[in-house]
Amino acid sequence: MKNLDIFLYEWKHFVRSPFKMVALLLFVLAAVYGLHNGASLYEKQKAEIEKINQKAEAQIEKMITHYDKGEKSPEGRPWVNFTTPFWAIWNLPTYHFKAPSPALVYSIGQAEQYGFYKQISVWASAYDADMAEEIANPERLQTGTLDFAFVLLFLLPLLLLILTYNLKSAETEQGFLALIEVQTASKNTWLLSRMAFYIGLVLLFTFALILYGAMLTHVFEASSNAFGQMLFYSFLYLIFWAVLYYFILQKGKSILGNTLQMVGLWLLLTFVIPAVVHQYVSISQPINLMTDLIDVQRDGREKLFAQPDSVIDNQIFALFPEIKGSKLANDSTERVRLRNFSASALANNMLKEATTPIIAENKAKNALIKQSYWFNPLTFFQNQLNAVAQTHFQDYQNYRNDIERLVDKRIKIMVLDMWNDEKVDKDKFLTYHKKLKS
Repeated sequence: MKNLDIFLYEWKHFVRSPFKMVALLLFVLAAVYGLHNGASLYEKQKAEIEKINQKAEAQIEKMITHYDKGEKSPEGRPWVNFTTPFWAIWNLPTYHFKAPSPALVYSIGQAEQYGFYKQISVWASAYDADMAEEIANPERLQTGTLDFAFVLLFLLPLLLLILTYNLKSAETEQGFLALIEVQTASKNTWLLSRMAFYIGLVLLFTFALILYGAMLTHVFEASSNAFGQMLFYSFLYLIFWAVLYYFILQKGKSILGNTLQMVGLWLLLTFVIPAVVHQYVSISQPINLMTDLIDVQRDGREKLFAQPDSVIDNQIFALFPEIKGSKLANDSTERVRLRNFSASALANNMLKEATTPIIAENKAKNALIKQSYWFNPLTFFQNQLNAVAQTHFQDYQNYRNDIERLVDKRIKIMVLDMWNDEKVDKDKFLTYHKKLKS
């Protein structure tokens, strides 16, 4: 029996099986729903970023108007002086965004649990309350959010199980296997050809779904690489399950026995092993309660100002040695004001010291998870899909790093210009805007 004849036979078998056709239909519907969830989140984040940018531009235009009119202070706030670096930078709205990738349509990952925009100020931190903790996709499913990656990782192997569970075993139970062996080169070749039909069928629908998702968010206009990577990992994941199921079917002798083994394997690889790994990682690397960070954010400022002035000055000079010879370094009258306005630099340094162990623990936790990839394939594929969609934990860690860099840059420019008694006009303000937005 030629492969084409086997494919035609299997096609007839498939279309005559309402159970298998309904399973495929439900898979497609779930995938389409997940793609639209990802596309909806992508559009919402884009719209929110545009809204924030418009708001920031309006504030900047308002500041420019003050400079054009020669106004040093806003109405009712005479203590504010726009011509000084501190108040000019304080009133300069700067946001940093984690712009959503069009590939977000495929995998929401951590996109709903982490903030995607952050206002940069001299008191900001990459670990402020608006930067939320991560949550696993299965937990997110309980809140009603289903993405394409979840459908692919959890439902695709279940679909393949439904499509192939009775291959060979039905013929074995009915006594037809000996006749089939006479008509084909070997029963393994015959079984492999039947498996190939369903692999091709599932791959065809998966390709169509990935292509449909690409059209929802214009993936090709941004990067065709994401489409190719999604297709590659989907194919690899499908082949992984097909190989496992093939060996079960090859050795199996009954439909019930094959089904139980395949369901058991699905439960083991998609739920039991990831849960065990998660529990092990949680025990080995307990969740950091961030008590040190909370203490710094809550009480750090009071402790900072409780120190003697000379100690505060020495700390500021240690951070910025170049201001020791500045214009106002020896002006005792101005130093009081500069000391207070420079306190954010010391607070920022305290926050970075408090977050250092948090970053180290996250790295250790991720290293443990990576070590489990060889026996925990679902987590490997989930992280790869998140990386393609730029919703992986590391993507948000890079986003935090950018926030920290921008805060450091903002503080340094402000402190150096204050101590050097720089005067701010419209041109200087626009220079600040250009330097601090990236």
